[in-house]
Amino acid sequence: MLLVSEVEETEIFKICLEYWNHLAAELYRESPFSTSTSPLLSGSQHFDVPPRRQLYLPVLSKVRLLMVSRMAKPEEVLVVENDQGEVVREFMKDTDSINLYKNMRETLGTMTHLDYADTERIMTEKLHNQVNGTEWSWKNLNTLCWAIGSISGAMHEEDEKRFLVTVIKDLLGLCEQKRGKDNKAIIASNIMYIVGQYPRFLRAHWKFLKTVVNKLFEFMHETHDGVQDMACDTFIKIAQKCRRHFVQVQVGEVMPFIDEILNNINTIICDLQPQQVHTFYEAVGYMIGAQTDQAVQEHIIEKYMLLPNQVWDSIIQQATKNVDILKDPETVKQLGSILKTNVRACKAVGHPFVIQLGRIYLDMLNVYKCLSENISAAIQTNGEMVTKQPLIRSMRTVKRETLKLISGWVSRSSDPQMVGENFVPPLLDAVLIDYQRNVPAAREPEVLSTMATIVNKLGGHITGEIPQIFDAVFECTLNMINKDFEEYPEHRTHFFYLLQAVNSHCFPAFLAIPPAQFKLVLDSIIWAFKHTMRNVADTGLQILYTLLQNVTQEEAAAQSFYQTYFCDILQHIFSVVTDTSHTAGLTMHASILTYMFNLVEEGKINTQLNPSNPGNNQVFIQEYVANLLKTAFPHLQEQKKALYLTCFSEMSRNVHVLCSFRKQSPPIVD
Repeated sequence: MLLVSEVEETEIFKICLEYWNHLAAELYRESPFSTSTSPLLSGSQHFDVPPRRQLYLPVLSKVRLLMVSRMAKPEEVLVVENDQGEVVREFMKDTDSINLYKNMRETLGTMTHLDYADTERIMTEKLHNQVNGTEWSWKNLNTLCWAIGSISGAMHEEDEKRFLVTVIKDLLGLCEQKRGKDNKAIIASNIMYIVGQYPRFLRAHWKFLKTVVNKLFEFMHETHDGVQDMACDTFIKIAQKCRRHFVQVQVGEVMPFIDEILNNINTIICDLQPQQVHTFYEAVGYMIGAQTDQAVQEHIIEKYMLLPNQVWDSIIQQATKNVDILKDPETVKQLGSILKTNVRACKAVGHPFVIQLGRIYLDMLNVYKCLSENISAAIQTNGEMVTKQPLIRSMRTVKRETLKLISGWVSRSSDPQMVGENFVPPLLDAVLIDYQRNVPAAREPEVLSTMATIVNKLGGHITGEIPQIFDAVFECTLNMINKDFEEYPEHRTHFFYLLQAVNSHCFPAFLAIPPAQFKLVLDSIIWAFKHTMRNVADTGLQILYTLLQNVTQEEAAAQSFYQTYFCDILQHIFSVVTDTSHTAGLTMHASILTYMFNLVEEGKINTQLNPSNPGNNQVFIQEYVANLLKTAFPHLQEQKKALYLTCFSEMSRNVHVLCSFRKQSPPIVD
């Protein structure tokens, strides 16, 4: 098996890997202790090795060597050698390689638990051979470093410290030793990958953490493809795992490291691309979010956002003198980039970002209005095709990022009352009428998602504003998405999320809207759960189920609702229950039908469901369902129909009886 594993054929290796994974796991379960213990406890002495493991010791050592030599590329590594032997940035994820890496990581991790000293010996020897040049190659260095990263957490902490210090020092020395940008790019990518895998070590060793971060800042100036991206990605990973260490004054330091970063931020990010700057700002934001002193945190945020605010203020000042500056392509592009920076920063900082949001909020909404007018004027002059032009797309990017920033902050806010009183009114004024008046192609789906976020966050605090929101977005959006199942996928998804939010948190607002509009709401819910998009259908079913439960709590409106809509809902639910294309929603269909049959059987529906022929509602519903069955399944015998009716009447005890019903023939036609 070992010899077969050495064959240079990936599919054969995968099969062998399954065996080694199983064997290692089995040996570990038999005796979950390493063959070697921490030197702190017993020097280099060994525990008594279980007989079966003793038998496999030489084989396992060779398998470890094989794993280290053939380790697959992990997802985090962006700098790769292509088929032509060039060092390039990887743009397409190799999912096969990523899955193979995960399996190899699991296997090597288990084997390290069995005998970490042997794993360390193999890796140290191979690293020494990289440094002295006897085994130097990009491939050998890559597989070794990927293997080193894969065993994070498998060693005792003291052993990990000793091992990792050796590894990083050797790699940094190798980086200085080797000449050529390609060599340095490969070594840099491996250093970044390894340090990102060992947050426990970094948290315990401040000086090493600081050295690593400063090295990442150096790599942010390296223009070789992929190095800057990896530096930013590694920085954000370290910032998330070690955030508190950057806002505390560490031993031997005169200030928190966050202050050093902010003092030099312009120098650090000067060579980064805009999207890399956004990642950098998010990383620093996680550090700022860990600061518990509010006054200090506010001061840091002001310093943190100083650079983007300077550019923002300059543009706003120019716009107050000449609003046509907001038609300049470069200016609009700058606005979009600044807002993207704010979005990423807000994501990391959370509610305390309110100090920055409040600073730019009204100006931001005024820019939103102005750009909306520019877009509308361009469409009126040149038609809807103008929305494809670069300038108009940039303007829409500014609008979208504005909504994302507000939505992102609201979702993280801890003060719903402040949000409702200070932030919502000017927002509604800026976005609702614009959305309603725009042509469909220029309506931003983020308006709907932002409204849904606000409703979810504020709950009852926003109930009074729901009619205004619905007047502006409901019918015009419904007219965009009810023609077919394909157009405007983002709008349809966010539209139903908004309905779901209102239904869950502001249900009284549904009862306050005019009957004609409420019927449209119900029709849209029915249309949703018949949708071919799985997420829309699931959302529609959830909305309907919650709606039925909410109606039960509103005694004044419940009976009128049942008389008007109960039978229609029942018919439409049956139409999807019997449709094989909606199999995924069967459990929810059964839950809804169970709930509806319970309402009838428990006498909670006092009004007559069949006013033209008053009688017992339970008998009427049984006959109504029987007619549905008869229409849909004329081939069924009467005895089977009776059996199904009995099943439905017992459904409150078992929602899964519908599973057998699903396998019958064609769906009920509306």
